[in-house]
Parts: sequence; C-alpha cells; structure tokens
Amino acid sequence: MAMDKLKKLWKNDYFQTALMIVLVIIIVFGFWSGMQYALGTEYPMLAVSSGSMCMLPGPYCDGWSHPFARTLHVGDLIIVRKVDPADINAKPYPYGDIIVFHRGNDLIVHRAIDETVINGKIYFTTKGDGNDYPDAQKVSQDDVVGRVIFRIPWLGHVALLMRSSFATFIIIAIIILLVLELIIPVIVGEEGKKAENAQKENAERASQT
Repeated sequence: MAMDKLKKLWKNDYFQTALMIVLVIIIVFGFWSGMQYALGTEYPMLAVSSGSMCMLPGPYCDGWSHPFARTLHVGDLIIVRKVDPADINAKPYPYGDIIVFHRGNDLIVHRAIDETVINGKIYFTTKGDGNDYPDAQKVSQDDVVGRVIFRIPWLGHVALLMRSSFATFIIIAIIILLVLELIIPVIVGEEGKKAENAQKENAERASQT
C-alpha cells in the first residue's frame, strides 16, 4: 500500500517540479561549498563590478572588445584561491599578482605592486591597473582574501545582473508563480473531489427517495 502511494507520488508532475527545484538548490549550494573547500577561501568566485583595473581607452570597460587583455574588466568572473602572503608576487603591471582584500565592508580587487614588512607583518601597496596612482592605504596581510588565479570574460555580468532590484523582482515573481503552480492544482483538485462527493451523496439520496 505504501509503495503504491510512493509510486503515485513519483509520477505526480507537481511533486517532480518541486523535487527539481530542491535538487537545483542543493546542487548550487553544494558546488559553492565545494569551491570554498577546494580553494580555501570564503569567496572562491567574484564578479568584477568596478573599472579600476581597466586600461582600455574610453569611458567603457566591459571587456567586450578586449576580453583577453592582461587585466580585469567589468563583468569578468574571477576565480580566487587562498594564498600565503609571503608567496604574493608584488610587482608593477603586468607582473604583480592581482589580489582580493577587505577594505572595511567592501572587497577590493587590485594588483599588489610593492610590499613592506613592519614588525614581522607584510603590508602590500596596491593599485588598480587603470588608476593613475597607488591606493593611499596599504593592505595588511590579515586583510588578504586570496589571489586571482583565473578569469572568465563576460560571465560575471550574470552575477552583476542578479544584484539589481529588477532581477530580484523577477526572481521573486518566478518563485511565487512556481509555488502557485504547485498549490493551485491541489486546491482545485480538493474542491473538485468535494463537489464530486456531494453530487454522489445527492444522487444516492435521490435514488433512496
């Protein structure tokens, strides 16, 4: 009996839809957790949202025209790996490592161009490749998140789009529609069964009279 109910449940389209949504969520979170573990950092992938690393002429820095230049563009998806501060190569463009570091509540992606050791702690001088001058504030080794080891042009635009309020509205709307798609047929089905049972009862009463 229980097996029959289980088989019937598996064949239900709405159950399959709900199961697919849950599986997608599990896969996404599992992939993210796996990346965090493999690369040793809380932020294994980031989307570049600033043009401070861009060296292209003109006001735009989306990377569409020069996607494989030796720097970063707005919309790049970068892969970040934890690094020992002593292993960071701090040299001017294009030889220095591009690092990700905390500055207040923000994550900054700039190139390490020099380093200074103060009381046994390394402090990096950083600079956006597209900026005229180095950053005024040095970066402590404690604030370094990791080193950029790979970038994928354009793909970061998807992540940047997801941050927008319009994209958030669309996602919420899709979730609501999916929930309604699952709930409404169940409610309608129950109401239909009630109406059908009522008709049967009325028919039985009529036949008895």
